Amino acid sequence: MGADREGRGRRRPVRVAVCAGGAAVLLAGCASMPDSGDLRDVESTPRQDAQVRVFALPPRDDAQPLEIVQGFLEALTSDDPNYETARKYLTGKALTDWRPNASTTVLAEGPNPLTDPSATREDDGAHVYRLTGLEVARVDAQNAYEPADGRYSETVHLTRLKDKQWRIDRLPQGVVMGKSDFERTYVSVNKYYFTSSTQLGQLGTVADPVYVRRQVNPVTQMVRSLLKGPTRWLDPVARSTFPPGTALKKGVESLTPDDRNKLTVPLNGKADHVTRSECDEMAAQVLLTLQDLTPTGVTEVELQRSDGERLCAMDEDHAEVIAAHGAGYDTAYEYFIDDDGRLVRMSVRGADPDREAVPGALGSGERRLRSAAVARDEDRAAGVSFDGSDLYVGSLASGASLGDPVLHSEGRTEGDRLTTPSWDGGNDLWIADRDPDSPRLLMLRDGGGEPVEVTTPGLDGRIEAVRVAADGVRIALIAEQDGKRSSLLVGRIEREADGSGEPSVSIVGLRSVTPQLEEVTAMSWAGDSRLVVVGREVGGVQQMRYVQVDGSMPDGPELAALTGVQEIAASEDERLPLVAHSEDGIVRLSSGSQWQQVVEEGSAPIYPG
Repeated sequence: MGADREGRGRRRPVRVAVCAGGAAVLLAGCASMPDSGDLRDVESTPRQDAQVRVFALPPRDDAQPLEIVQGFLEALTSDDPNYETARKYLTGKALTDWRPNASTTVLAEGPNPLTDPSATREDDGAHVYRLTGLEVARVDAQNAYEPADGRYSETVHLTRLKDKQWRIDRLPQGVVMGKSDFERTYVSVNKYYFTSSTQLGQLGTVADPVYVRRQVNPVTQMVRSLLKGPTRWLDPVARSTFPPGTALKKGVESLTPDDRNKLTVPLNGKADHVTRSECDEMAAQVLLTLQDLTPTGVTEVELQRSDGERLCAMDEDHAEVIAAHGAGYDTAYEYFIDDDGRLVRMSVRGADPDREAVPGALGSGERRLRSAAVARDEDRAAGVSFDGSDLYVGSLASGASLGDPVLHSEGRTEGDRLTTPSWDGGNDLWIADRDPDSPRLLMLRDGGGEPVEVTTPGLDGRIEAVRVAADGVRIALIAEQDGKRSSLLVGRIEREADGSGEPSVSIVGLRSVTPQLEEVTAMSWAGDSRLVVVGREVGGVQQMRYVQVDGSMPDGPELAALTGVQEIAASEDERLPLVAHSEDGIVRLSSGSQWQQVVEEGSAPIYPG
């Protein structure tokens, strides 16, 4: 496994390489292939450097049916902006009705074309191939990624034209390709919307990851996607300041930053009458979305009215004032529980940081702790007693007392009691009670008061771990099902007030983001749309990896190997190191380094959140 952690921060310096270089690769249709009924693989194109653009070749004269199918499938993996070469393999209604942007189906390997003898009547000028494979993911018309697990089977019908050339006249909508071609052709990018929460006077943001073709004007693709609004999964808990129907001005086909990395975005008339504050929010959305997309980054955005007049302009510094990533706080410390059961902190800076007990009762040893969570402003913390039965909340101020527990579990054993707690960006505290007689997910508003029982429709199993994103609208859960832990689940947090004005909170839209893992034992948020996960595949050994909230695997190096990992902590500021509890004690992984032991005895490492 690789030795480096991917070192990216809130304003990530490592940017996606999407600008084409001077090289191009031509994909030829597989020439001189026999027109037989054998099962043949469409070989996935070897993964190329992101700077290399790949183009396909049109059909040659007198190409046989299998060669036409093969050439068409190869053309789907090229960097041809409008699939013009792929369309040269089509005729009739296939040519007029095919919508390649309807979806992208990703197979474990390239699709296998198999002649369908029952439907093929070559003497009558017809030939049919069935495309088969193992489906691993699907990207929909909104560019949203979703893992899949099943057999792919679709038919492609060919006809012989009057000039004796074979062409495809019926085919499935969208495109299909192997996993390696998908990873070369597409890139995951976050677009940004607003949540209802505010921190430090800033608007809270939430990342909405989508996949776009990395060599086909991704800046324009992302702006168009942003203007269309959040993806269906995120839409109930996110909002855009762009008025409904806002789009690029008619006739604008491409957006390109100038030599000062400023991007001008001409809009249609739907945005002509927005206020200045609304325009600032709109520009901030564009700038946050595009900040990591080009090698040098877009540093300024100007929005224009339909008549070409300027609506407003926004630079990076101003955008950071208006909209906050995460909770809007700079993290000062990492935390863990020492062998005396005290909450201890150490600076996030420095290779060999000093360690000290936190101020207040949680660092005094007055109550021996098993786990803890520190509020994102680092003024308060919550601690679970050593036997897992009680939850305490206290100030991280010198001399602060602890008081009575704010929550108690009646579980008979330690493993049937309280999980590690988690704070969201609005200072609400989340925790699960694993008591088999009354398993519950609970939220304590502002860390206290009467716990609100959170409903979890669609969840079958007991919650074993809880982590809430800083945005306060997404939650990650590990749930036990059928006596074993399931894949990691991510859901939306939806809040309403009932008739009495009391809050009603539910977790909906739960989806597995690690379907390939049989058991997940630890996880933590590790960025705006990324988590770090510890688990194992069926019949495999323990491994640690990053995953996206949509279930895809992010670009970047693999994590350095670490044995015996029990707990993992990451910051949503991706520049900060990973911290883990392993058989070597508390260890830390900074960018470009190996795991380093921090302290031999300790457990439950955490960052604020």
